[in-house]
Amino acid sequence: MPSLKISSIRARLASDLPSTYWLLWLGTLINRLGGFVIPFLTLYLTSQRGIPVSQAALMVSLFGAGSFTASLAGGEVSDRLGRRPVLLISFLVAPVNMVALGLARSLPLIASLCLLQGFLTDLYRPAVGAAIADLVPPEGRTRAYGYNYWAINLGAAFAPVIAGQLAHWSYLTLFLGDALTTFIFGLIVLGGIRETRPVEDDAVAREVGGRRLARLGGEPLLLIFSGLTLLFGTIYMQGVVTLPVDMSAHGLSPEQYGLAIAANGALVVLLSIPVSRAAAGWPRFRALAVAALLLGLGYGMTALSSSLWQYALTVAVWTLGEIVGATVAPTIVADLSPPDLRGLYQGVFGAAFGLSLFTGPVLGGWVYQHLGPSALWGGCFALGVLLSLGYLALSSFTSRPAWRSTD
Repeated sequence: MPSLKISSIRARLASDLPSTYWLLWLGTLINRLGGFVIPFLTLYLTSQRGIPVSQAALMVSLFGAGSFTASLAGGEVSDRLGRRPVLLISFLVAPVNMVALGLARSLPLIASLCLLQGFLTDLYRPAVGAAIADLVPPEGRTRAYGYNYWAINLGAAFAPVIAGQLAHWSYLTLFLGDALTTFIFGLIVLGGIRETRPVEDDAVAREVGGRRLARLGGEPLLLIFSGLTLLFGTIYMQGVVTLPVDMSAHGLSPEQYGLAIAANGALVVLLSIPVSRAAAGWPRFRALAVAALLLGLGYGMTALSSSLWQYALTVAVWTLGEIVGATVAPTIVADLSPPDLRGLYQGVFGAAFGLSLFTGPVLGGWVYQHLGPSALWGGCFALGVLLSLGYLALSSFTSRPAWRSTD
């Protein structure tokens, strides 16, 4: 029965996408359905371990530091050794570390495991991004990346609600469930996914790393774009770091936070497919400018919120910006990258967002604790406006047809 449902979904969405892509899609869905820990990590550390908000935010930031390193390493290794080895390392080792994190008691051990978990969790991301570019021709990439993001949030629509209930029963079950779904993705890769890296790219393994980085530096728009991605992610990360703390300060429970944040996944499920289909005809950087403005506006509205429905409304607004950004941004990176640098380009792009997992909690936690919530949410709005202007400025440099309109 599950296989029939997956086949039905595949037929409705895009039968022209290859079967290996759909295995990656299915694994992504299962993995994200069990994405329990990170959204509740701050609450877990403060309520169960008695760690102050600023230190709990630092633990999440260490996860981000590991993610940043993993994106660069995963991209480079996936170009040199292949996509499949990176996927297997990430999905088969990360579950062990996740369980250890759930059992850890001392702050130094928790810090070390958070750092390692960030590395293992996000090691696979540039490999998946590169594999999609390997498998899907340019005209189908916007849909492919959009559908993959849809799978992420199809799981995320249910994961916070399930996690909220599990946390009420036992926080350890969050870690066990997260580990299990990651391991299942590993089994899918082990049994059904072959290497996707183009055969002619075997020469990459013999190319000097410095030469590859020099080639990367020859495309400054990628580096500028990645810098803007860092700012985008810094705003976005407040949804899993300071938002639950702010809701708790207004007397709302972890279960209510789970319901509010579930609006994010539900909207992505409803809107990602039509957005990904329409996005092929949009001016790419102008679309990202609108996305940044919506992101900043949504978080800015949090300063006026105190009830569950008000928080859910703010989540809905910034989710609209997230959907557009998540659909358009990876397509820009895929269009920009030569075949033998696909992993590295995806890694640089992913590293920028991974770094935001560090900057977002550190800056957000510090501003919230020392300057107050109004300063934090007002700052998110101001940064969203500046980011929007930055994307508009980049649009004047995008003379390539693939960037301006269609793939």
